Amino acid sequence: MDPSLLFSVYLVGGAVRDRLLGRSGGDRDYVIVGATPQALLDAGFKPVGKDFPVFLHPDTAAEYALARTERKQGHGYHGFAFHAAPEVTLEQDLARRDLTINAMAEDAQGRVIDPHGGQRDLQARVLRHVSPAFVEDPVRLLRVARFAARYAPLGFRVADETLALMRQMVASGEIDHLVSERVWTETRKALAEAQPSAFVRVLRASGALARLFPEVDALYGVPQRADHHPEIDCGVHLELVLDMAAQLAPGNDRIGFAALGHDLGKALTARAEWPRHVGHEQRGLAPLRALCARLKVGGEHADLAAAVCRYHLDAHRALALRPGTLLQLLEKLDALRRPQRLHEFLLACEADARGRLGHADAAYPQAARLRAALAAAHHVSTAPLLAQGLQGPALGAALRAARCRAISTACPAAGAAHAPR
Repeated sequence: MDPSLLFSVYLVGGAVRDRLLGRSGGDRDYVIVGATPQALLDAGFKPVGKDFPVFLHPDTAAEYALARTERKQGHGYHGFAFHAAPEVTLEQDLARRDLTINAMAEDAQGRVIDPHGGQRDLQARVLRHVSPAFVEDPVRLLRVARFAARYAPLGFRVADETLALMRQMVASGEIDHLVSERVWTETRKALAEAQPSAFVRVLRASGALARLFPEVDALYGVPQRADHHPEIDCGVHLELVLDMAAQLAPGNDRIGFAALGHDLGKALTARAEWPRHVGHEQRGLAPLRALCARLKVGGEHADLAAAVCRYHLDAHRALALRPGTLLQLLEKLDALRRPQRLHEFLLACEADARGRLGHADAAYPQAARLRAALAAAHHVSTAPLLAQGLQGPALGAALRAARCRAISTACPAAGAAHAPR
C-alpha cells in the first residue's frame, strides 16, 4: 500500500535533515495531512500513539503521524495539549518543531518544504530554534545539547539567540520540571554521539549543567597537577575523556557514562590539597551514586561507572602491579566471570589516560597486561587440584595460588609508567 495514493504524505524531520547532510541511516518518519484517525484505521494502519495520533504502516511498520499543533497548558514535557485534525496544515505541524534543521519536509516528488530556513542553517552549520515557543518544552534544551554532540564534528554551533532562550528556560525554572527518565534518555543518546563533550559544554553554557549534573559542573575550575594533566582543569579533562571514549568505543554509552563519572571525587578535594587529589577515586563513589539515583541510571551503566571510578588508578599502575595484586583487581572487577566487563573497564581507563592534553596518541600497555593476566588466570584448571582431594577453602586457596603463578609467568612486571592521577 502506498499511503501517498490515499493521503497527502510527507517525509519529515531527521530523515530530510540527514539526507541533505549526506548522512545515511536513521528513522524515517512521515506526517499525513488532511486525514482522520478513522481513515488511517480503515486503510489498515495500526495505532501506537498515546498522547497524539501515531500509526504504523501495515506493510513497512514505518511511523506515520497526523499533522498536529500543540498548546502549552502546564509545566514540563507532558504539559501540552495536542490538536490533530484534517484542517491542520503541514506548515503548522512544522512550526511546532524544535530546530529549523528538524522542521523540513519532503513530498513524494522529493521537493523540500522548508518554511523556517533549515537548509540555510544546515549550510551555515547552526542549530537554531524555530520559534519562541521553544522555551515551552524543557526537553528541547537537552535535545539541542545532544544535537551539538552529534554535529560538532561537522562544525555546528548553537545560535546565540537559541542559547539565550536556553538560559531563559533555566532561569525561569522550566528546566526543573524535567523528569529524570527523560534526562537519562537524552544523556545516554548524547554519550553515544561522536563528540559528547559538546553536550556538556552546551549544558554548561546555558546554566543547565549545574542544575541537572551538579556533580559534573563542580569539576570545572578545579586544578590538577600539570605534570600529569597538562590541561590542568578537571572539567577540561572530563571533556577530553568523553571524546576519547567516543573514539575508542563508538556508540557505547556505558563506556561514555563511565567516562562522565570517573573523576567526580576531584570536585570534593579540599582546596588546601590542590592540585593533588589523593583518594579521589574512593571519594567519587558517593557523588556517582547520587547521580545514578537521581537519574535512575540502569544497573549495568551504574556498575561499570562505579568500577571505573574506584579502580581506574589501579589500572593505570598495572605495569608495576605484582601478580597477586593483578589477580585481586580482576576479582574486584568480577572479570573472571564477566570478561566483557574487563574489556569495557579498560576502554574507559584508556580514555582517561589518553584524554589529556598532548596524550591523545599515547599507547596504553596497561590494558594488554591486564588482558594477559585474565587469560592466564582462565587457563588454570581445577582438575589437578580436585584430583589431589582438595575442597572447600583449601581448594580456593590452591586455585588462587595457581592463578598467581600463571599470571607471574605470563605477565612479568614491566615497571611503573607515567600515568594520570
